[in-house]
Amino acid sequence: METAIEISLIVLPIAIVGGIALFVIKRLKNKQLRGTLGKKKSKNAQSLLDSLIPLGMLFGSAIGLVFSNFFQITVGTAISLGAGIGLLLGYIAYEIYSRQEEKDK
Repeated sequence: METAIEISLIVLPIAIVGGIALFVIKRLKNKQLRGTLGKKKSKNAQSLLDSLIPLGMLFGSAIGLVFSNFFQITVGTAISLGAGIGLLLGYIAYEIYSRQEEKDK
C-alpha cells in the first residue's frame, strides 16, 4: 500500500502538468488553424503577447520553488506544478491581452 501511494505522488504531478500542457497546445493549435491567433499593431505589444506564456511558466516555477521552501513538498514536484500552473495562467493572460485590442476597436 505504501508503494502505491509513493507511485501516485510521483505520477500525479506529471499527469496534472501533462493535462494542462495538452489543453494549452490544443487550444493554440486550433487558434492557429482558424487564423485567430492574437496580433498586435505595435512591435512591443506583439513581443509582450508572445512572451506571456513563457513568462507565466518562469514565474510559476519560481513561486513553486519558494513554496517548496515553506511547505513539505519536494522541489521537483513544486517546480513542475508551478510551471504547469504558470503555463495555464500565461495562456489565460494571452487570451485576455489578445482580446483587449478587439474591445478597443
